[in-house]
Amino acid sequence: MSEDYYHILGLPQNATTKQIRERFLELARERHPDRYQGEGKAQIEADFQAITEAFNHLSDPERRREYDLNLVRPGGEGGETQAAQIAQAYVKRGVKAYKAKNYLEAAENFDRATQENPSDAQAWHYLALAASRRRAWMSRAAEASARACELAPMEVGYLKLAGKLFAQLGQSTKAERYYSEALTWGGEDPEIQAAIDELKKGKKPKTGFFGRGE
Repeated sequence: MSEDYYHILGLPQNATTKQIRERFLELARERHPDRYQGEGKAQIEADFQAITEAFNHLSDPERRREYDLNLVRPGGEGGETQAAQIAQAYVKRGVKAYKAKNYLEAAENFDRATQENPSDAQAWHYLALAASRRRAWMSRAAEASARACELAPMEVGYLKLAGKLFAQLGQSTKAERYYSEALTWGGEDPEIQAAIDELKKGKKPKTGFFGRGE
């Protein structure tokens, strides 16, 4: 198997769901990339992604059962590894199309990436970005953004985008929740606080609030 999720979290295979969640939160606070700068940040980001992936697998009862079965069947994840590689190929094509402002092609490639590897939070986030470029696709963009946040619950950039998209759809309760989570994990952010204040006042957010790069 390519990853030992129990080892990554430092837990025994018989750990309870509560223990898994508590350990994840502990590690996430210690190793969140926003707390680090300099040359070592790339490794910290990789470690954080591994921690999040491990938590996503082990906190979901069905995925955990499948994973535990694969622990006693060497090579059981070969198909998943191949799917992840295919997904990344689609992501790369999508990024290229997005940079060329061909948002339809970008969205199609990111969508294929999520189909190949539904657990790829980055692919879902990119799909949300591409879809948000067309007003008719806003609902799809919000759904994709929510999925990205579900898979990577402490990724501040994902939470900010989800807040923005749900706010634009007029779903202020969801928008405020995502913004608040972004503040929880990312710390003080004047832009996010301003967005929350606008929601509480009943104002519709500006379309370009977080800029074209979010």
